[in-house]
Amino acid sequence: MPLLDSKGRLFGKINLLDLGAALVILLVIVGIFIFPGTSGSVAQVGTKTVPIEVDLVVRGLNIRDPEQLFKQGFSKGGKTNVIIRNQPYGKIGIKSIQQLERTIIVPQPDGSVKELTDPRANNFSTDFILTLEGKAQVTDNGPVLGNSKVKIGMPFELEGFNYNFNASIIDIRLQDQ
Repeated sequence: MPLLDSKGRLFGKINLLDLGAALVILLVIVGIFIFPGTSGSVAQVGTKTVPIEVDLVVRGLNIRDPEQLFKQGFSKGGKTNVIIRNQPYGKIGIKSIQQLERTIIVPQPDGSVKELTDPRANNFSTDFILTLEGKAQVTDNGPVLGNSKVKIGMPFELEGFNYNFNASIIDIRLQDQ
C-alpha cells in the first residue's frame, strides 16, 4: 500500500489538508492554555499604587439650581462615575466641592483693573472646583487611573443619575506611602 494515493490521502484514509488543519488547531489550543504569556496590562508592570487627589474645574455648567446638584449628585464623601478618554474608569470618591463666584475684570480710570462680582443676570451658569480622591498607579510617565494616564489639562467626564458633564484637570497630588 503506498504512503500517498492519487487523491492525496495518507494511507488511503486521511486527507493531508485535513491533517494540517487539525494540527494547526491543536497547536493554537496548546498555545493558549499551556503558554498563555504575560498577564496584566503594561501600565501595571513595575508600578506602585498610591492615593491620589485630582482637582477638576467645571466652567459654565448650565444648571437651574447648583445647590440641588450638590445635595443629590455631588456630596462630600459621595462617589461619582468617571470616564477618562472615553474609557469608563468606575466610581471615584468626592473629597470636596467649592463653588466659585462669577467675576468679571473691570478697567479702572487710572489704567488698573479690578476683579468684581459679575452683576449680569445669568443665574443658570455656575463654576466650581471639584476634588476627587482615589488610588492611582505611578509609572515613569506619571499617574495612571484604570488604563489611562492622568495629566493636567485632560478632560474628565463625570456621570451620575441626573448629570453628565465634562471638567478639566487643574491639579494632581500624589501622596507617598
